[in-house]
Amino acid sequence: MIEHKDHFHGSDLEKIEEIYGIRREDITSFSANVNPLGISPLLRATLSDKIDAITSYPDREYTALRRSIAAYTGADERHIIVGNGSTELISLFVQIEHPKKAMIIGPSYSEYEREVTLGGGTALYYPLREKDHFQLNMEDFLKKLNESIDLLIICNPNNPTSTAISRKDMRTILDECKSYGICVMIDETYVEFAPDVKQLTAIPLASIYNNVIILRGISKFFAAPGLRLGYAVTGNRDLIKEINTKKNPWTINSLAEIAGEIMFRDTEYIEKTRALISAERSRVYRALQEIPTLKAYEPVANFVLVKILKPQVTAMDLFEHAIRQGYMIRDCSSFPFLDGRYFRFCFMMPEQNNALLSCLKEVV
Repeated sequence: MIEHKDHFHGSDLEKIEEIYGIRREDITSFSANVNPLGISPLLRATLSDKIDAITSYPDREYTALRRSIAAYTGADERHIIVGNGSTELISLFVQIEHPKKAMIIGPSYSEYEREVTLGGGTALYYPLREKDHFQLNMEDFLKKLNESIDLLIICNPNNPTSTAISRKDMRTILDECKSYGICVMIDETYVEFAPDVKQLTAIPLASIYNNVIILRGISKFFAAPGLRLGYAVTGNRDLIKEINTKKNPWTINSLAEIAGEIMFRDTEYIEKTRALISAERSRVYRALQEIPTLKAYEPVANFVLVKILKPQVTAMDLFEHAIRQGYMIRDCSSFPFLDGRYFRFCFMMPEQNNALLSCLKEVV
């Protein structure tokens, strides 16, 4: 098991406020990886009119919500499970699979390892290597799969490296895993930010493979972490039945259910988000390449991983300097295989990105 160090999460604004004496309202969080446009305008304009929905229980089957998700993702609505954030679904799935040994492509989100170990299993990592620019070495990776592994966990695009696996390569992985009896969990939290979602998402594969489950949520792309709405897609009917049997009823409240239906059809907001992130991802990446004391790895998601090349300067030094100016970045030393030279930040509005770049240059 990899040992993790303490760090500030993007939601730890109260802790930052206490330690640094900076009001949370004055902090621009480049650490949370949340859509800088905020919530859907259509949602903001219409949700308050639906307040009376809380006077009755939601539909236990969440039929209308699943239909909205199906229209948004192209998935078969019969293959969709909804939950109280993707975290609930990760937990339920791992509990049901109860893997003795799980492989995680890392560095990645620590919750995967936590869930596996809570269930008494062992989590091992296949490392994305700096020499490969944190891209998956398919040939080497496939050699590491074997019958002793019960579960493979992939974040795609990956956090914190912002690298991704194409759907073509994902099919190869699923074929290999199927031959060894390995289940695959793919977390697509950031896929909607990618330049071409259709080239990455594994959702179309759910109707072909019964050894895969794909997870998504609304916390990042739709800037609504407080609503706690997540969903999973799998073509494995037995798995769907077991998750729905073990999941508590009504874990999604009436307003979150309605909010999901509204935001998934706000096409203007969705397109505006993708256009903003696409433009800023390219522009900021180019700007980082012009700083000789930093090495940025080409990003696919709405954030970028950066390595500090200047001796004696650490990610914590940058964090301390930035937070005192009201900018919160992520020191990545708590992630497996990364050390104090790595940090991550997400793309915000252009003027905010410019301010952060200027702030970083003051140190490096």
